[in-house]
Amino acid sequence: MDRRTHSLVNATNDFQNHITQKQSLYPSGFPRKVLAEVIGTYLLVFVGSGSAAMNAIDENKVSKLGASMAGGFIVTVMIYAIGHISGAHMNPAVSLAFATVSHFPWKQVPFYIAAQLTGAISASYTLKVLLEPSKQLGATSPSGSNIQALIIEIVTTFTMVLISTAVSTDPKAIGELSGVAVGSSVCIASIVAGPISGGSMNPARTLGPAIATSSYKGIWVYMVGPITGALLGTWSYVVIQETNKQALTTSLKLHHEMKGIELVGDKDNQCSV
Repeated sequence: MDRRTHSLVNATNDFQNHITQKQSLYPSGFPRKVLAEVIGTYLLVFVGSGSAAMNAIDENKVSKLGASMAGGFIVTVMIYAIGHISGAHMNPAVSLAFATVSHFPWKQVPFYIAAQLTGAISASYTLKVLLEPSKQLGATSPSGSNIQALIIEIVTTFTMVLISTAVSTDPKAIGELSGVAVGSSVCIASIVAGPISGGSMNPARTLGPAIATSSYKGIWVYMVGPITGALLGTWSYVVIQETNKQALTTSLKLHHEMKGIELVGDKDNQCSV
């Protein structure tokens, strides 16, 4: 093989490797995933912000409890509707948190966040048209101090994402009930956080109505709080999961050593005889 032919073969191999890498990062169905995130986040904000807006307009139509439950229910149904397509993140904080623990490709994060913001902003402007002349669009803002709202957003997002990480990434968790588990956590957290911060737990959920109403009071709270809580939630579950694996490995080793059986640990911290 002469030098020119050898160079051509190398160039062809490099091109094929590049295409393979691109396909692994952006699979053929990736546009569908992005579209699913747009639709899911649109409906999440439309229902969540819409029910909160109706409550602010007239509590006799939608109670505070009803608005919190509506937010949890829409998360539940959307997980079952699009979870198998895009993972049903519908939340920039969730996408970022999953990427930090290698449960989601970093190069797909910008597309997911853009899709989520597109859905949230579109839903907010839809509500603006439907609820006119009222300026209530279910926007979230601190009822007390920014620090109080920040803490409650961190804690409630931590709870939601810890549960989300467990049911979506751990094969030992009950995956069939993931929608119920995550939706219930959103509902419970919203009831607790509602009077203090509005119970956003989602930067897109806050940013959409804020842009539509040009109201940015305490907006940084809903950027920092949910992202911090989401990161802590995913990292905490990873630590718990690894600790549990190590404890199981140690227990099995001790059990077999007592019986005079030698164990060899594999790379997944599982033991084989």
